[in-house]
Amino acid sequence: MVFYPPPWVPKLPFDPPDSITVGEFMQNELYGRHPLARSRNPFTCGLSGKTYTVTESHKRTDYIARALGKIMGWEPNVDLPWDKVVAVFSFNTIDYLSVLHSIHRLNGIATPANVAYSASELEHQLRSSGAKALFTCVPVLETALKAAEAVGIPKDKVFILDLHNHAPKPGFKTVDDLVELGRSLPDLEPLRWSKGQGARQVAFLCYSSGTSGLPKAVMISHQNVIANTLQYRVFESVARKQNGIETQVVMGLLPFSHIYGLVVVAHSATWGGDEVIVLPKFEFTDYLQAIERFKVNHVPVVPPIVVRMLSGKDILKRYDLSSIRVLFTGAAPLGRETAVELLKLYPKWKIGQGYGMTESSTVVCTTSEHDICPGTSGSLLPGTRVKVVDPDGKEITEYGKPGELFVQSPSVTLGYLNNEKATAEAFVWDEDGRWLRTGDEVIVTKSDNGYEHITIVDRLKELIKVKGHQVAPAELEAHLLTHPSVDDCAVIAVPDDRDGEVPKAFVVTPASVAASGKTDAEIAADIIRHVQEHKAHYKWLKGGVEFVDVIPKSPSGKILRRLLRDREREARKKKGAKL
Repeated sequence: MVFYPPPWVPKLPFDPPDSITVGEFMQNELYGRHPLARSRNPFTCGLSGKTYTVTESHKRTDYIARALGKIMGWEPNVDLPWDKVVAVFSFNTIDYLSVLHSIHRLNGIATPANVAYSASELEHQLRSSGAKALFTCVPVLETALKAAEAVGIPKDKVFILDLHNHAPKPGFKTVDDLVELGRSLPDLEPLRWSKGQGARQVAFLCYSSGTSGLPKAVMISHQNVIANTLQYRVFESVARKQNGIETQVVMGLLPFSHIYGLVVVAHSATWGGDEVIVLPKFEFTDYLQAIERFKVNHVPVVPPIVVRMLSGKDILKRYDLSSIRVLFTGAAPLGRETAVELLKLYPKWKIGQGYGMTESSTVVCTTSEHDICPGTSGSLLPGTRVKVVDPDGKEITEYGKPGELFVQSPSVTLGYLNNEKATAEAFVWDEDGRWLRTGDEVIVTKSDNGYEHITIVDRLKELIKVKGHQVAPAELEAHLLTHPSVDDCAVIAVPDDRDGEVPKAFVVTPASVAASGKTDAEIAADIIRHVQEHKAHYKWLKGGVEFVDVIPKSPSGKILRRLLRDREREARKKKGAKL
């Protein structure tokens, strides 16, 4: 049985354009964007208040493209997009989207990188994507330079995005320098794209943790981002119309390097004429001050931020948060109890959540303000259809029965770069066409209003969600096996009050280590330090290390994490800890 959006969801007004860049779609009213004259300034710094008008932002994109073309020796219609891959490794800034679109203006490919990456993790992304240049910012410049040197990107191809209270580093061109250079250069020639090129050509290489090995590069086309931007805005239009809202102020805290922040906030909000208040990272007081100062109406966050708000009720009282109409969560499920507790503090707020993934170029389903069903991830976006499949491959037709979610949508991406096996496993075909296998277990239920909602039950892919970041257990396991004290290991998620989930390692040690005289605490500390020295902070073993005699595995050798989770659950129950 195939499930569709509820009848109240409008149809898409037109097919997502397939022959233009994302930047052209964002700038040109011909493709449905909110009228420029009635749009708010797209990005405003939540710390300094610095901002640009829509027109200024678009001009900056053009100037950056001219300068980048001059420095790199690139022209819009010469060479392949794969010859013009540029990485962006930076905290959020008001120029982040201008930089991305300037790369597209040159017919290049942008690859946003997680700012929490270590030098070796960034090196993997730069190397596998084939990046020729790198945009970064001062706080992570040292990490960026180590990775750039490792892959042969020279320092004069490393550019700096400006951040509030961080002075530029001598010897590096900033984005402002590129803008000034671009002003003096001639216009770039128009892109000459063939029909359908926007559906075929990669706009972004975004890295997904997957379930094994290092993160995989998801190839996201221009049309994929255009489609999801359009789908999300059309879905949202019903509630906006009911509330008499033309434009609003949106919190821009979520990393623009992550697909959630990139599409839902940076693209969808500004295409609809909204203003995004940009924060480089989550600092509780900066977050609350920005909401109060800029009268933020719509707050997209991840569940750990909601947990932090509930643990800081005394601090919340110091700020006027009355401008908030909607608080929206994604990247991990928000529990019904958590939502109810927040509503007790702010009963006028609407609290919703959505579901999506990098491979779907974000949103598959989301909550509408007029049909909130706490605990679910809302209803399907226009142009999306899904089916739920049981372990035997049979389609589930009844409500409330769990199965794996399969998705069809114009936002479903092209596949994984240089990984045919993973692409064939995740993107499958049947008589109804091409489907994305999400690896997530869901149920379909109906709200009190009688409309279908999707609830995420479990993650079949076993990813660990750490404060909005995804951690693949297999990646950590492969790294742990390089330590001399680890003979075998398995990593699972354990609950954490601050981060939602954190990794915990179960380790089997060689007999030689057991005979060394070191205590378990000393060996564990050494293993934890080994991870901290090579992996991003959100991959650290904050759940600890537990030594076991054997890692439970199936006859085929697959780790039986379920048995380890049961073991952990029993241990926590005995201690009276959170399950």
